Amino acid sequence: MATLQSTQHTHSPPLTGASVVVTRPSAAAAALKRRIATLGGSVIALPGVGLRGIEDAVSARTALRAARNADIAIFVSPNAVRHAFALLPALRFARTTRVCAVGRATALALARRGVRNVAWPDARQDSEGLLALPQLARLRRRRVALVGAPGGRNLLPAALRARGAILQNIHVYRRTPPRWTRRHFDSLANAATPLLTLLSSAEVLAHLQSGLPPHLYTRLLGGECIASSLRLAQAARAAGFERVHVATSAGSDDMLAAAKSALAQHRL
Repeated sequence: MATLQSTQHTHSPPLTGASVVVTRPSAAAAALKRRIATLGGSVIALPGVGLRGIEDAVSARTALRAARNADIAIFVSPNAVRHAFALLPALRFARTTRVCAVGRATALALARRGVRNVAWPDARQDSEGLLALPQLARLRRRRVALVGAPGGRNLLPAALRARGAILQNIHVYRRTPPRWTRRHFDSLANAATPLLTLLSSAEVLAHLQSGLPPHLYTRLLGGECIASSLRLAQAARAAGFERVHVATSAGSDDMLAAAKSALAQHRL
């Protein structure tokens, strides 16, 4: 019995000894970094994209005010929620407006700002999953506000228009290429193995592939990749990652669960 108790007390956290590369934008990664440290991992910050406020804030606020009475308002990410409410802190929607989110993390971000009864896809938390919601099946002549940033995949707006929606794209922030410094490169070069890269954006993957020095990108490829969707996992394999693990969603809980599972497999 004494031996068993001793083993339990000395059991290491599940990410002990691993270096976890966090590619989320710095402003959105603080809580995730704390979680990784609590789980015993070493955080390697490598933000794969920058986030900036939209240049025409006046037009964005006007569009958000109009969206309060849309038939459907869709938020594409927690960043969309954060920037929308930074522009218009008193943003509230009419009772007749159906608010949708691309995933659980976005729905939680809305709930923290007082937006309740948000519809979001459970099984597949991406554009395809969102489009499978029954609330978005029949959109003919319905006013749909899509809150996000310029660029990215065109699947969602194209599908909404194809279903007959009167679509208003509301850009509340913009993505920019990452600004890496020697500190980022040294941190990655000196990171202990095993190395796990958390990946939740094809745009971030493209920046890693094109912007990192070749020897550092090769170092990433030699580790484990945690992808937030099957589509992104396929892109990661095409970009050279051999050991790719698919998380249930881009939410922190799901990404870290996949990271723990990947590390356990690595250590077998």
